[in-house]
Amino acid sequence: MRKCLLLFLLAVCAAPLWSGIFPKPEIDFEFVYQTEQSPAILPDTSEQIQCEDNQCLQSTPLGKYGLQKLYCSAKDCFSIAYQYAPYQKLIINFSDGIKRESNVFPASKKLRESFTVTVRDTDLLVQHAKSARPLNTLSRADGWLSLLIILLTEALAAFAYLAYTGKSYRVIYAVLAANLITIPLTWQVLGNFVTETALLWLFCLIFEAAFVWIFDRRHLSLRNAAALSVAINVTSYSIGTMVSFLLAPYLF
Repeated sequence: MRKCLLLFLLAVCAAPLWSGIFPKPEIDFEFVYQTEQSPAILPDTSEQIQCEDNQCLQSTPLGKYGLQKLYCSAKDCFSIAYQYAPYQKLIINFSDGIKRESNVFPASKKLRESFTVTVRDTDLLVQHAKSARPLNTLSRADGWLSLLIILLTEALAAFAYLAYTGKSYRVIYAVLAANLITIPLTWQVLGNFVTETALLWLFCLIFEAAFVWIFDRRHLSLRNAAALSVAINVTSYSIGTMVSFLLAPYLF
């Protein structure tokens, strides 16, 4: 059993960034105008291109796939991807009737990256931003959806585990409290430094096991707390990913 659990954890750490309930690779684009006017962005006819080489000879649109998409307002854009290709390019359509293409730029090697897009008369110049704009992911629809899915699935999984083992249902309060700590911490803080979503998941698993055990030592042993943490996190990771993927088209 222990060997199976170890193999599972190693597989999760080596997995690609396909979790729907943890921070995903994201690029923020801030637009700066060098034109006489500041034409508005037309989101429906703008796109981000994925390139396999720095000349963009092999390219495909970022497209819409679950949460993966280029999201634009009239003034700026950001994109989410489950995994970016090595290089990217923007093609943005503006209200002045000109569709401008950018230079090819390297994709982010971090979960979150900021770029400055200089709008010129006929094209775009994309460069790494000197300072990233503050990002409040939990103020967005996908952040709130993730929070609700995690709390609901982990509470139900904890209830099932406690019912099966005959432990006190009071432990559920500790589970919810632990999540209210780990979710903002992973989304707002650790997501800016950690490059692998799976490592964030592993951190939550270990933190929640320790948190539940510390606050419910009368009801759970450390082994039971660890087993409970694995059960609830596997449930939220698997079911949450599927649910968030299905609901993604309705978020933005």
